[in-house]
Amino acid sequence: MSGTPTCRVLSCSAPVGRAGPALPGWQTLVVASIEPPLEIGAEATSKLVALCIDANDPPGLARFWAVALGWEIDDETDDVISLVPTDDTRFRIDVAPVPERKGAGRNRLHLDLTTTSLDDRRQSVASFVELGARHIDIGQRPDEGHVVLGDPEGNEFCIIEPGNNFLAGCGRLGSITCDGTRDVGYFWSEVLGWPLVWDHDEETAIRAPDGTGPLITWGGPPLSPKIGKNRLHLDIAPSAHVDQQAEVDRLVSLGATRIDIGQGDVDWVVMADPDGNEFCVLTPR
Repeated sequence: MSGTPTCRVLSCSAPVGRAGPALPGWQTLVVASIEPPLEIGAEATSKLVALCIDANDPPGLARFWAVALGWEIDDETDDVISLVPTDDTRFRIDVAPVPERKGAGRNRLHLDLTTTSLDDRRQSVASFVELGARHIDIGQRPDEGHVVLGDPEGNEFCIIEPGNNFLAGCGRLGSITCDGTRDVGYFWSEVLGWPLVWDHDEETAIRAPDGTGPLITWGGPPLSPKIGKNRLHLDIAPSAHVDQQAEVDRLVSLGATRIDIGQGDVDWVVMADPDGNEFCVLTPR
């Protein structure tokens, strides 16, 4: 990164102005002024199509997130309900039915939502609770600026304090925030062709090359224990001119593995990134 970033605080585990110890299994992100993206050497051959959320009640969870993000419910089938962005985000959210309920452990992926003022943060929290969210304790300190909630099915998410420099310039959806190593941040940068906008102390972040939409961040070790399939995962797809199998082979060369989660005979390929997190490779588009 050219120049010297303005380090201030950590998002989702320490308050503005003070660095705190990393909480086991939770993100610690250095807050910095985001500078122009780093150039990467290879052209992307996959694009991020969707963030997928497992749900016991897809219609209910989809309605919650549509209101929380200000997105629209676009498509509803027997299997999946899709939310489409109303801002400059380039991917959708798919809410898919599963019989299993969320376990007691924390998700490896969660969403960070931005706010514009203290009143906005206060009103956002109140409206989310009214919609079915609840306050949860993941070890955060009372003086921290963000608020941790669980959605109606218990998936953790954070309401970030106004003035957080790390997410400056992002819309309501500030970040897909992940437990993950530095290497997996590099992996996803290569997969999507999204340049690194932060790489410091084992923490990485990437963003779309045009600088729009949310960040995807990885907070470095320690990682939350992985118990079963993640309830949130990414769906990607190669470009229309790229063969799906050729893209799978490229991903394997980058460190991904093919896995079987009982998906059966489907036209997508289920893989795991170098940290063991599932993702799907859809047909070219």
